[in-house]
Amino acid sequence: MQDLIIRDALEGDLPFIVGLITSDPVAAARDAEAPGDAAAQLEAWRAIAADPNHRLLVAEQAGEPVGSFQLSFIPGVARGGAWRGQIEAVRVAPGRQGQGIGRAMMRWAIEQCRHRGCALVQLTSDRSRADAHRFYERLGFAATHSGFKLKLG
Repeated sequence: MQDLIIRDALEGDLPFIVGLITSDPVAAARDAEAPGDAAAQLEAWRAIAADPNHRLLVAEQAGEPVGSFQLSFIPGVARGGAWRGQIEAVRVAPGRQGQGIGRAMMRWAIEQCRHRGCALVQLTSDRSRADAHRFYERLGFAATHSGFKLKLG
């Protein structure tokens, strides 16, 4: 997808990114909007933007935002001191799904991980997202581990 541009998110992109989250039924059911979210989301964007190991990214086509994801680089002692790439919050605008945008975003992210010297790329996906799981498997990902989360608030 040659006309897709992937760039770091700007503060002005937050409404688009938050809109992607609220338009996602799984995320919306899990993360109902609450007063103060906008301030916390701005603070999170600032922390991501300031850290060279984290990137919040926007995919654009013809100057219009069409997708977003977060890419993090995680150092580790395991696997001989290997770095890992972590891809999270992959979302494509509802009207643009099925056009290869998600695949292009993922391929771009994987290439960034290669460029950074990561030994592997990992992601998490809600168990209910069967279509997303098939999508990741077509990209070469394998469901090799079970994930666990502990909600703290």
